[in-house]
Amino acid sequence: MARAMKVAIVDDEADMRQSISQWLALSGFDTETYASAEEALKVIGPDFQGVVVSDIKMPGMDGMAFLKRLMGQDSGLPVIMITGHGDVPMAVEAMRVGAFDFLEKPFNPDRMTELAKRATQSRRMTLDNRALRKELSDGSTIIKKLIGSSPAMERLREDILDLGQADSHVLIDGETGTGKTLVAHALHAVGPRASKKFVAISCAAWGEDQLAARLFGPGEDGALPLIEEARGGTLCLEDIEALSHPLQSRLLTVINDQGTPPETRIIAICNQHAPDTTLEAVLRPDLFYRLGAMTILLPPLRTRGEDILQLFTRLSEQFAEEYGCDAPQVTAQEAAQLLQAPWPGNVRQLVNIAERAVLQNRRGSGSIASLLMADNEAAGPALTTEGKPLKDYVEAFERMLIDNTMRRHKGSIVAVMEELCLPRRTLNEKMAKYGLTRGDYV
Repeated sequence: MARAMKVAIVDDEADMRQSISQWLALSGFDTETYASAEEALKVIGPDFQGVVVSDIKMPGMDGMAFLKRLMGQDSGLPVIMITGHGDVPMAVEAMRVGAFDFLEKPFNPDRMTELAKRATQSRRMTLDNRALRKELSDGSTIIKKLIGSSPAMERLREDILDLGQADSHVLIDGETGTGKTLVAHALHAVGPRASKKFVAISCAAWGEDQLAARLFGPGEDGALPLIEEARGGTLCLEDIEALSHPLQSRLLTVINDQGTPPETRIIAICNQHAPDTTLEAVLRPDLFYRLGAMTILLPPLRTRGEDILQLFTRLSEQFAEEYGCDAPQVTAQEAAQLLQAPWPGNVRQLVNIAERAVLQNRRGSGSIASLLMADNEAAGPALTTEGKPLKDYVEAFERMLIDNTMRRHKGSIVAVMEELCLPRRTLNEKMAKYGLTRGDYV
């Protein structure tokens, strides 16, 4: 489940604060209100878990000064400015300084909700990227996060290790939720630029003028444009398909001017394009061939076989530890259902299912099958998933059962033999067959 994001509302008029707060609360946001910028700054610091809505005209520190303070301590914080009628020039100046967007009074409440949703999505991506950068201090750590023993995942890890050592730009494509951002971090972490900066931005989260300024400059208040900030390291462009043709042209010029090897390596991520079109059709051909010299296509979860059960087991154990309860025990029927599900949301959907399964187990109600059915109904027409021989389902469940039992008994062979009623030789043969070693559980 996505963590709750706060909306901090800053306005000296109590009625305005209250009405915005009530409307956004009804729209599902967690709101908090402040009567002045000074009061808000006592709470809103770098890595604030939310976004800000602020009036421009306030006594004491006004909205523009407040915005500059916020941008100075965290330039990735989305700030939505509210202006009075006729203050559009001031709003334009706020956008130049770094505001996410602005609303002119009187504004449509639905427009406020729409902006708040976009701003929180942008903030969540920024914070997730920062958390990843802090966590991934070396390449081996992130490679371990790419769980799975399917041929597709083995190839993906090999591709990351190979392409990570290269200087060429990389294009990452694949269905939503397959882990493209994680792979981008991995490519940076395993390569010679690992000690340099990894700078990421979503091309879909900004208006064209804002995106142009953030990427290429001129930066506000002396801030470097991202292409300069990432110099020597990696610039990750998420949602590359949202880049307008004029900005594609500017990016191509920057790439051509860098020479070989490039001063800044670019990793472009495609997150959405129509199923019947290719990324080559979305981007300018010359830019596509510069970025797509090296391409990684992430496999959809439904093609990864028993990786699904491995991932579900690891995720449910992690959530069980977080919530202080037992992880759900997966039956043979549920294992088959997990393997057969179409997974339109891929790994991201599996994460949500695992968390909800743990919460259900804590309450002592519900089933994995009901969660899958509800998810697939909400997703609309299902993607097709190929049927597999019975032998594949049996082996996947058997591997999961031995893996879970070994984890529960912390590698005690005797305890696992007793619980599964297996002689030692048979257990050893099956562990060897499935690539399981006792040392992983002790």
